[in-house]
Amino acid sequence: MIVEFRLNGEDVNARVVGPTSLLDVLRDELGLFGSKSACAQGECGSCSVVLDGEVVCSCLVMAADAEGSEVTTVEGLSTDGLNPIQEAMLRSGAVQCGFCTPGIVVAATELFRVNPSPTRIEIKEALAGNICRCTGYGAIIRALESLSGGEQ
Repeated sequence: MIVEFRLNGEDVNARVVGPTSLLDVLRDELGLFGSKSACAQGECGSCSVVLDGEVVCSCLVMAADAEGSEVTTVEGLSTDGLNPIQEAMLRSGAVQCGFCTPGIVVAATELFRVNPSPTRIEIKEALAGNICRCTGYGAIIRALESLSGGEQ
């Protein structure tokens, strides 16, 4: 079957065979490797994308369910260099192995899109679906707080 959807602002057609996840289509069919395959159970957030305005684990979304949808991956968050979230994380030492980073950047970018001044609690809630084993979250939270004018 052919699944048509909007990916990072462009219309795409993806060939889907059987029960294939959106993550597998993004990586294997469309060559976008930013979203990582880690747990395949929706527990770690490494595969996070924005689907029709909601952060989702693309490993849990069937590719066929993306038909007619708008999908944004980490690759679609910036057109020229790093976006402000990525820059803040880099400055704050919030990037270690990089496996969780794309999912965290996707979740944080969506948070700041809907709430330009999130509080520390709102930042933590937005990142609750993302597991990072390297940084202990302190540097990540500090990086995002540096962008927020919200009450901490």
